[in-house]
This record gives sequence, C-alpha cells and structure tokens, in this order.
Amino acid sequence: MHTPFTDNYDKQFLLDTMMGPNAMRITEELTTFIPLTKGMRVLDLGCGMGISSILLAEKYGVTVYAADLWVSPTDNHLRFSSQGLSDKIIPLSVDVTKGLPFAQGYFDAVISIDAYHYFGCNEDMLPYLLQFVKKNGHIGIAVCGVQDTFPQDSIPEEMQPYWQPDMNFYPPSWWRALWSREPNLCLQHCRAMDCERQAWSEWLQSPNPYAQRDIPMMEAEGGKYFSLTQLTGQKA
Repeated sequence: MHTPFTDNYDKQFLLDTMMGPNAMRITEELTTFIPLTKGMRVLDLGCGMGISSILLAEKYGVTVYAADLWVSPTDNHLRFSSQGLSDKIIPLSVDVTKGLPFAQGYFDAVISIDAYHYFGCNEDMLPYLLQFVKKNGHIGIAVCGVQDTFPQDSIPEEMQPYWQPDMNFYPPSWWRALWSREPNLCLQHCRAMDCERQAWSEWLQSPNPYAQRDIPMMEAEGGKYFSLTQLTGQKA
C-alpha cells in the first residue's frame, strides 16, 4: 500500500509550522481530486507557513504562488529555501479582500486550505477567484465546519464555551448551496474529508499555543460535531 507523502515528511517540521489541522495532510487528500501535472501554475491562497505549498511543489512539481495575509513572505521564503524549494514556490503577501495582483486566466488551479471560510462566505468571492483560473482549470478548498446534523439554531451545551460567531463553521450542504449558484463553475465534489480526525489530532500535538488552546474544545467535541468540508470544481 502506498505510504502518504505526509507520513514520510519531517514530523517535527510539520508540527512547528502548522497553523491549524495539518494542512499538508489535508492538501494531499484534496489534490487527489484535482488533476495536477508538472509545470502547472497553482495559487495556494491563505498558505500560512506554507506546508500546503511544499506538498504541491514536491509531490506534483508545480510552480506555487504561496499567498498569505498573516505570515511574512520573507519568513516563508526562508522556510522554502531550507527545503530546497526556492525555485518552485513564490511567496507573496496578499489580502484577497482588497484584490489580487494576477492576470486573468493565469493559474491552472487555485486551492485554499483552512482559510477560505475567513473571506469566502459570500456570493462574490468564488466568481472573483475564477477570473484568475484558466478555462477548464480547477479550484479546490478545504474548510473547517460542522456536520449537517449540527444544530445551528441551538449550540450544544458542551460547545458553548468555545463557540464564536465569527468562526464561520458551516455544514457541507451550506457550502454546496453557495457554490452551486456560480454559473461558471462545474461543482464536482462537496464532501466530508476522510482525514479530518487525523489532521486535527496532529494539530493538537503542535507546540503552537493555539493548538494547546484547542485541546479542551476537541475533547468536548468528541467527534460528534465537526467536519472538514472539501469543495472542488472546474471552470466552465
């Protein structure tokens, strides 16, 4: 049986660079639904410290534009250089809500891992991003959220200490309805990801103080409520 790329990667490096559920593992599952080949240009939007970008560059040989609002592109450049990837990953500082500096139709694919729900919970973002994707190119996101059975109108008692209105944790059906409104996208997959539990578990092992803060929340959640939703589609 084939060993996942993520399992063979330096575990301590991943733990030190995670900013949420293991983005490399999530990216590895997501990209099995997107036809990536060597030489393609891929925008990794909200790349954090870049472990999703590293997988894209190393596993698929694509050129990655690693764009983030919170993490310095200088820090990411040093990180990519330390992995021998300075010629494959271009680090950028962007705020997608204020506009992206790219040509229309520039990318073969756009992906966003555990970031899109911070800026994309509206009808405007998907058509905006699609203009940067080539005809027949692909877009794929993975967002933390809740299962379809989660009672949105009455937050379970054990989750109330951790729930925040701006979490933007929605069920897959909510995302399917949003993306299905876009006429220039053929929505191919909207599904709960298989790696959700493992990606969260690996995050909780990180020394990041936010990971340690999340431990009691995940203990309270106990696998009953959260979901990791994948959406992938092709530009018409």
